[in-house]
This record gives sequence, structure tokens and C-alpha cells, in this order.
Amino acid sequence: MNGWRRYLELQARSRTGLSGGVIAAAVVGMLAAMVTLGLAVTSLFIWLAQAYSPLTAGVILTAAFLLITLIALVCCVLLQRRNAEQAKIALAARSNQPWLDPRTMAMGLQIGRAIGWRKIVPLVAAGLLAAEIARHVMGRRRPASDESDADDERDEADEAA
Repeated sequence: MNGWRRYLELQARSRTGLSGGVIAAAVVGMLAAMVTLGLAVTSLFIWLAQAYSPLTAGVILTAAFLLITLIALVCCVLLQRRNAEQAKIALAARSNQPWLDPRTMAMGLQIGRAIGWRKIVPLVAAGLLAAEIARHVMGRRRPASDESDADDERDEADEAA
């Protein structure tokens, strides 16, 4: 079940590119944009109320917050693209698992409907039992190396970075 959850998460991330970093950068950008607007309005008010010195301070602060807004926007776009590319790479690495492919699932459903579920369920159960026995027997002959745990640890390390 964890494989399906991870697959769906990667599909969503590859399409949207969203992650915690993207959302945080967007929030910082939105806050900086609101402050920029407030300072721009304040600067306009000060300019209209007095002649020169308060205006200079307002323009400097407005420019500083505008710069912060632009930096946050660029960071947000770069993080979104990087997340989408990482998710696409991870999906490509997982593409060797045909049962996770929606087309394979659809084909299996069509076969099940064509043959009939009452006839196919015992065959699938026997196939799964044979596959589990073969995996167990083959696991005794080779040294234990659980690649799925190593993949999960690498995925967790990538998410932490």
C-alpha cells in the first residue's frame, strides 16, 4: 500500500511541482507583496503630504521589499521546476514496475470482466501464492538485500534535503 501512496504522490508532484519549500516561498512572496503595496501607498501619501525627505525613505523601503518579492518569486519558480523534475526522475525509476501503470490496471480489469471474476480470482490467488513461494525460495539462496528499503531511505533523504 505504501508503494501506491508514493506512486500517487510522485504523480501529483510531477504534474504540480508543489512541495513545502514552494509553498513557503510563495507565502513569503505574498507577504512581501502585501508589504510592498502598503509601503507604496504610504510612500505616495507621504509624497503628497510633504515634499522630499519622507518620500526618499519610503521609496528606499518600497524598493527593498520589491526586491524581496522578486527574489521569492524566482525561488518559487525554481523550486517548482526542480521538484517537478525530481518527481519525473523518480517516476521514471519506478516505471519498471508494470503493475503500478494505470494502463496495466485497466487491461487487468478488462480481462477480468471478459473472463469473469469467479474464474479469474482463483487463478490470481494461485499465481500470487506461487510468486511468494518463489520469492521466499530465491531469498534463501542469495544474501538478503532489500532494495525497497534502500529506495525508501533514499527517497526520505531526498525529501529532507
